[in-house]
Amino acid sequence: MKKLLIIAFVGFFAQLVDGSLGMGFGVTSSSILLSLGLAPAIVSATIHFSEIATTAASGVSHMSFSNTDKRLILKLAVPGSMAAFIGAAAVSHLHAGLVKPVVALFLITIGIYILVQFAFKRGQTKKLTRGSELSNKFMFPLGATAGFLTAIGGGGWGPVNTSALLARRDINVRHVIGSVSISEFFVTIAASISFLIFLPLHLINWGLVLALSVGGVAAAPFAAWLVKIIPVNVLGIFVGGLIIFTNSNTLLNAFGAPGEAIAFVRIAVVIGWFALLFVILRKEGKLSNFFHKKEANKVGRVKQ
Repeated sequence: MKKLLIIAFVGFFAQLVDGSLGMGFGVTSSSILLSLGLAPAIVSATIHFSEIATTAASGVSHMSFSNTDKRLILKLAVPGSMAAFIGAAAVSHLHAGLVKPVVALFLITIGIYILVQFAFKRGQTKKLTRGSELSNKFMFPLGATAGFLTAIGGGGWGPVNTSALLARRDINVRHVIGSVSISEFFVTIAASISFLIFLPLHLINWGLVLALSVGGVAAAPFAAWLVKIIPVNVLGIFVGGLIIFTNSNTLLNAFGAPGEAIAFVRIAVVIGWFALLFVILRKEGKLSNFFHKKEANKVGRVKQ
């Protein structure tokens, strides 16, 4: 029961992140579940089964608001689904000891990407290039790479595709986000079918799948509220740092690093992480507001 509550909280937190940033359910869930000692195949299967409902709901929502580009959906969904099926089959057969450091390294890369995006690039104006086409030579490798990686690592479809598309082409941002979200449903279905075929069913804990799903659904109403009270770039830096911290531990433990090295890396990551948070909070004016409120409270008490 305690484990199910922890997994439900993981789903709740991951959905808060995804609902606030537009990405991150898979990579956040995968990072935390791997740190709890679950095998990569079980982690990815659990996340993809739980994402069937959430990606379907998200896709319907984007379609209702016309945040779609049918050509883009097709060019992402077809190669992404095929690669996700292959990736899920591969991770089901590979030894967990071999896969875990690879997955951890991939998730660290995603964590660094999130940090860079929300610490340094958010708010920058991109130079748009008109007339460039989403050729199959570009889209097929992009969708296939993202699909394979999300099946192996449990997440990454959103960060990989969204960043590549927004940097490549003059296109409506809503269409990119909506199309990536809708295509993720088909990728999730393909990966889930592959896990059902290649992963022994008795290894899948359906209680964990349900707990992750329930936690994610419960968090949906709170995501919009969280955005109102916490700047999105502050939340992005917090999440990026958390992903790097948890997966650096997983990576070092997988290679049998000595305790001193693990402790040094933990301290270095935490110092860098919190220093970046401090800088961004100062930039946002949150720290000055906090201290002004504290000073005002003190003055009020003195007057009383």
